[in-house]
Amino acid sequence: MDKNTVQILIAMVIYMAAVVGIGIVYAKKANKSSENYYLGGRSLGPWVTAMSAEASDMSGWLLMGLPGVAYWCGLADAAWTAIGLAIGTYFNWLIVSKRLRRYSIRANNSITLPEFFSNRFREEKKVIMTLSALFILIFFTVYAASCFVTCGKLFSTLFGLDYKVMMILGAVFVLVYTILGGFLAESASDFMQAIVMIGALSVIVVISIFKAGGIDAVAENAQSIPGFFEFFGLASPSLSEAGEQIVENGAPVFGESSKYGFLTVVSTMAWGLGYFGMPQVLLRFMAIRKESELKMSRRIAMVWVVVSLAVAVFIGIIGRQLFPAAHLTSASAESIFITLSTSFLPPIIAGFVMAGILAATISSSDSYLLIAASAFAKNIYQGVVKKNASDKQVMLMTRITLLVIAAIGIVIALDENSVIFQVVSFAWAGFGATFGPIMLLSLFWKRTTRAGAIAGMVSGAGMVFFWKLVLKPMGGIFGIYELLPAFILSAIVIVAVSLVTKKPSKEIEEDFEAVKAGNVE
Repeated sequence: MDKNTVQILIAMVIYMAAVVGIGIVYAKKANKSSENYYLGGRSLGPWVTAMSAEASDMSGWLLMGLPGVAYWCGLADAAWTAIGLAIGTYFNWLIVSKRLRRYSIRANNSITLPEFFSNRFREEKKVIMTLSALFILIFFTVYAASCFVTCGKLFSTLFGLDYKVMMILGAVFVLVYTILGGFLAESASDFMQAIVMIGALSVIVVISIFKAGGIDAVAENAQSIPGFFEFFGLASPSLSEAGEQIVENGAPVFGESSKYGFLTVVSTMAWGLGYFGMPQVLLRFMAIRKESELKMSRRIAMVWVVVSLAVAVFIGIIGRQLFPAAHLTSASAESIFITLSTSFLPPIIAGFVMAGILAATISSSDSYLLIAASAFAKNIYQGVVKKNASDKQVMLMTRITLLVIAAIGIVIALDENSVIFQVVSFAWAGFGATFGPIMLLSLFWKRTTRAGAIAGMVSGAGMVFFWKLVLKPMGGIFGIYELLPAFILSAIVIVAVSLVTKKPSKEIEEDFEAVKAGNVE
């Protein structure tokens, strides 16, 4: 390694040491009970609730995936995704957060999402709990894999080392950290990481604009590429037989732009629907110490989200001007943030900015691993398999499950050509369609039945796979994002099945009315 690389490494090691330190500090408190380990004893303040929710949600996708999309094909895809996410964030905090926090307490003090759904319908046979836990295991394993891909790309790009080795080392680091501290450590470090992430984005966008000659110069370059700087058009990189963008006289070649029609806009904005079913965000609503503090959290979260998403998209646009031919595949384009950082910042500062990517990755992957492990250990192992399992046995099973999930995630992430944005979009659709409709209807429609909930989850999850693998390759109207049709189908199925099955019991209806009135006792 040269001198500059060593300085970058030192800065990142300092950062990782701070993260591990947080895990050690919270380890004792976290391991007192499974409630502390999984939900932090419902003790989060408004700032930590807001910042940790958004940091755990955005992951390395914010710093690599989203700028990569903007760099590769221009404004439209990235911007409409960002707009949908901002709208979804706002309405999730506005209409779901208070009702869910209140209802999770009323529903026998539920501390995981599967447990909430099961207790909401007063299940005797834990079908909803088991299905919810299984879907969380499936989609969060994919999500964790996307984070491991980010780790591998980051370290292999920075230090020129083998992708697979770096990916595995990154996964091991995240795993050890998650085992140490649980939800409290995760939330506290996520708060710090949210600050690092938005700071890194802001520093890079300001410096890059200066290096590019100002905003006008950036806009002029973007407008010179067909479809690149349009909300209803899409740039089309011309590819060689090897799948790389063709370069002539040092400049990348683009074909004619393609249209970005109304249906595509709607389906892209459907990313926002995913928030209603996103466990890592919903758990923060359940964990805040006071319901009254959620309003402040919403405001903090919205400022962070809007600024971060806008800056991330703009970084991709600027990158096309400053390094037009540096990244010739869509997978490589996701490293544009790294290229800008290492090119324009002093090595030691670049190291801390690179820690922003690591921050995003850690803040998400620890959430994914912990929620997935709790879904199995708490909801399947203790909830179904061994109902008399002690708290100590549940904690042991959690750690075993963490190891297994991480191992599967590593296998999925072995392909270094994986595109982070695509991996995340599939898992996001899975959660949104599986849990989003049932979350909304469980909270706001008293007539929702247990049978409707089961049918809705299964149909939503099934449609995500069917649309993605069977229908989407056909193109045309089927080329839309799978979350939109799957979410709609799930909602329709829940309503239809609920209406044709026996209405909920008196006790379930009393729970609903009590929560609606603000009574959680």
